[in-house]
Amino acid sequence: MPLKNKPRKRGLKLAVTLLSGLLPIALGVVILYMQAERALVQNAQETAEEAIRQFELMLDNTAQAARELLPLAGQSCLDVKLALREQVTRRPFVRSTNLMWDDTIYCSSLFGDYHEKVSSGDYAGGRLLLMRGNPVTPDTALLIYRLEDGKRGALSTLDGYHLSNVLRLIGRQTLLVLQVGNNSLTADGHFHEGALPDFPVAQSMLKSSRYDFSVAAGFPEGETWRYMSSEYPPLFSLLIFFGVISGAIGHVLQKRSTSPTYEMQRALEAAEFVPYFQAVVHGDSKKVSGVEVLMRWNHPKEGLVRPDLFIPFAEHSGLIVPMTRSLMQQTAALLAPLSSSFDEPFHIGINITASHCQNLELVKDCREFLHAFAPGSIHLVLELTERELIEPTAITHQLFEQLHELGVMIAIDDFGTGHSSLGYLRQFNVDFLKIDQSFVAMIGVDTLTSHILDSIIQLAGKLDLAMVAEGVETQAQSDYLTAHNVNFQQGYLYGRPMPGAEFISALSDH
Repeated sequence: MPLKNKPRKRGLKLAVTLLSGLLPIALGVVILYMQAERALVQNAQETAEEAIRQFELMLDNTAQAARELLPLAGQSCLDVKLALREQVTRRPFVRSTNLMWDDTIYCSSLFGDYHEKVSSGDYAGGRLLLMRGNPVTPDTALLIYRLEDGKRGALSTLDGYHLSNVLRLIGRQTLLVLQVGNNSLTADGHFHEGALPDFPVAQSMLKSSRYDFSVAAGFPEGETWRYMSSEYPPLFSLLIFFGVISGAIGHVLQKRSTSPTYEMQRALEAAEFVPYFQAVVHGDSKKVSGVEVLMRWNHPKEGLVRPDLFIPFAEHSGLIVPMTRSLMQQTAALLAPLSSSFDEPFHIGINITASHCQNLELVKDCREFLHAFAPGSIHLVLELTERELIEPTAITHQLFEQLHELGVMIAIDDFGTGHSSLGYLRQFNVDFLKIDQSFVAMIGVDTLTSHILDSIIQLAGKLDLAMVAEGVETQAQSDYLTAHNVNFQQGYLYGRPMPGAEFISALSDH
């Protein structure tokens, strides 16, 4: 009898162990699923709000064309058709303009004299109409803005390509639809009539407060699980970790030493964090003018580890400061012996975060770094990253003041992509703007992003700030930046990040 009971007791113990291990995992998955749903709803709403802002800006431009043309309604088409075409030329999003008299189009920028009856009932709010196309481009959607004053009227047409482009660029993972009246336009440029399709996940509908259109946002089926697998891998690992604790506490306690912080502390002591160098060249001569120092983890088992996998942990644990100090020391040991051969001051860029700005230890590190080089042979550039917000406290102002007294320059990294870039310009004495590679990648591809890039370049010029363009990969991008007087360029066109010895060899060859 006892012999028969023993297997049953072992089975019960195994079942309890599995249940105690699986229960926290199951509860955690449910909580993460709910959190992912909330995050997707917020993401959809924010994306829809941004789309509405962009469409309103485009419609402001289109409406202005109609307002300027309205006083000309009633005049001979021969006399005003040049004015119609001038608006098309001046307005970046306007495709065509028309004049009306008594609800009849009689003059068009495309055809000149024209005759077509217009029904005001077709227009949402009497102002907007989304059409499948016109005789010139039957497969390209159009958004028409209509303005009337008595019998006089003016129409300005917005090209659907710009609308679908905004939906595509802003949406990315989010499904976006522009709705005007009973018609809608999707990011693929397709025109639809009737009711909008339902989005299975996180559907959100926002209406413009200024124009009669709406934007629907949402995600396809299964997006919640995809989001969880993309955004929560560390949390899934943590859930499994807790499950193992519930099932075998003693075994898990012995495995605590494998936490990310412990492993990075071990790697720091073993000097596994090494500098990689990416060349920065002059915008005009394309001669190497400096280098950005990038941190890599040379793990003994995993090999080279990407920075995005360990830098956030380093910042959270406070290890980023000693890791950066080690990086500066290794960089000085590699490049200082060459400094006497530099024809002009060589720029060396190193990233810093909010953790570096909590005391004045950074001044000491920079002073030791500069003393390792021949006097006047380098310019040390500290690049402010925005993973954590740098607060403008008395300590930070004192820190940046002492750094400038040392001759250290300050750059804003990935300018234009963070929430604090403009705040940094106002609060700190900045020397460089580093233009984010997302803007450079859109050169010659996206007109709207090119306008933003041009605005950043103009802003830097007005503030007398030097510029570095990141992510330059093609000659066309390089030529565009050179033509717009961007001082320095950096990217795969001029070299990938490489180890110290390889970079020194390449620098000698160059």
